[in-house]
Amino acid sequence: MTISKRVVLHFPPSLVEEPMTYVLVKKFNVMFNILKARVSVDDGEGALLLELTGTERNMNNSLIYLKQLGVKTETLDKDLVRADEKCVQCGICALVCPTSAFSITAREMTLNFDAAKCIGCDECRKNCPYGAIKTYFP
Repeated sequence: MTISKRVVLHFPPSLVEEPMTYVLVKKFNVMFNILKARVSVDDGEGALLLELTGTERNMNNSLIYLKQLGVKTETLDKDLVRADEKCVQCGICALVCPTSAFSITAREMTLNFDAAKCIGCDECRKNCPYGAIKTYFP
């Protein structure tokens, strides 16, 4: 059974020129779609937001490979943090979210986040008037 997962890879400068994504395809038969990428000019650290697709076994083996290489991997929901003490549940994040990853349950007026829908566009963070959302992906 094929599964898809969005992950954020954080890697040190020593791995910037490493063909990690090539190895994911060739060795583990895991396809990837680059949603965002960044290499810092200051310190050379890199980050990739990828959607990975493959069998669960191949996916797990590829993540083990990345970890052994020195790449820190996080699921997308770990790299998007909402500070509950700052959030007043105004719903602006839900209004600007192009994939409806943020939504409001009208009856209870509660804010919900579905990491599976998030594409890491960062619109929620940019538009939050209270600075309640922090993102750590590229």
